Amino acid sequence: MSRDLEGRVAVVTGGASGIGEACARDMAARGARLVIADINAELAQRVAASLKDAIHARLDVTDTEETEALAERITREAGPVDILVASAGVLQPPLPPEELPMDLWDRVVAVDQRGVYVSNVAFGRRMARRGRGVIVNIASVTSFRSTPLHAYGPAKAAVAAITAGLAAEWGRSGVRVNGIAPGYVATPALQAAIDDGKRDPAALMANSAFGRLVAVDEVAKACSFLVSDDASGITGVTLPVDAGWLVATPWNTYGGVRPERG
Repeated sequence: MSRDLEGRVAVVTGGASGIGEACARDMAARGARLVIADINAELAQRVAASLKDAIHARLDVTDTEETEALAERITREAGPVDILVASAGVLQPPLPPEELPMDLWDRVVAVDQRGVYVSNVAFGRRMARRGRGVIVNIASVTSFRSTPLHAYGPAKAAVAAITAGLAAEWGRSGVRVNGIAPGYVATPALQAAIDDGKRDPAALMANSAFGRLVAVDEVAKACSFLVSDDASGITGVTLPVDAGWLVATPWNTYGGVRPERG
């Protein structure tokens, strides 16, 4: 594997599991020095211990003061941050709005929307002062389509909007800001929902162009590309990594996507 991120300091919020962990591991394999930041301090420590020269920190991304303090601590202990991957997030059940408790709505929006913005500002403003840096925000295919996720979907749509706005804000200060919109990814969280009978894997796969789920390493590789110099001309985009879910779903009106040829 290429060592194209050699020596760069990369912070991953939500880096102790799922997509965040996969992104952290892929960047570490490419030479980056990782900071695993997660509200689950025990898991963050475990992941960091498995990576060379990685450090860990407990982080509640909704807490502005805590996030600012971590940005200062990392700068002192590891050096200026070159890369931020904002992956911390929470899910929600697909409840009708009249059954969705507002405290749950508030929690989802606080983590998935506010948390992304808070971490982007804490690390991005330091990057802008230095004149370089890269941010990748983990959005969702629900950023672009209607779903029965009345807190999660709007919060992830906001992530795409935050990404575009900050890309323009800091572009002339040498900071690139992009997003990734994963589809249905084979994470432990999704597998748990499948095991509990809350999600039908056949339906998830049938509604994608590839007819399968997305692997976590596919999202991680897209992230590593976006933070690398190979993507030096790209900013402000939110890239779907969804096995073709966005393009395939409208085909259900016509009986579904075409079967495999040959």
